[in-house]
Amino acid sequence: MFNLFKKKQEPSYDITNLKITDLDVGFILDYDLKSWVVKEKYEYDWGDNNFSHEYKIDSGDDVAFLSVEDDGNLNLALFRPIKIRKIDEEVADEIVKNEKAPRQLHYDGDVYYLDADSAGYYRDCAKKTEDWEELISFEYYTDGEEKVLSITQWDEQTFEASAGVTLETHEISNIIPGQ
Repeated sequence: MFNLFKKKQEPSYDITNLKITDLDVGFILDYDLKSWVVKEKYEYDWGDNNFSHEYKIDSGDDVAFLSVEDDGNLNLALFRPIKIRKIDEEVADEIVKNEKAPRQLHYDGDVYYLDADSAGYYRDCAKKTEDWEELISFEYYTDGEEKVLSITQWDEQTFEASAGVTLETHEISNIIPGQ
């Protein structure tokens, strides 16, 4: 027999005090004088119980990826995919050959310095399976750490790159849950 008065599951966040760490698919947020809808959610496992999330967000005329990492300090960045050859045509070959990333890169008139290289696992939260893909992430920042460049190695020869800016929490506002 089924229960017609089934209790609706309560959300895992405080609806009166939503934070950026509460984001999920369907949520709406304001950034840079636009409202953005969270379209997709991804999770990264960096080991030692260190997780980060990435959200594909869409403002209607722009699509970006919002990275949220809370390792005691909240680190936010907004990325857009770029062609890796726009950084340096040889950077992927150099990583494969030397088994490490270059210490500095030039992109779009700026110099970026290697901050971290991290091996981890990735999963698309929309998929109902617990399948995780291995990756290595190389994070670069400009001197003032206002711009960020990321190179992700998925296997021996598959690389992706993205460029963006670091954000402060106050730059994201008016977070509301989706339907």
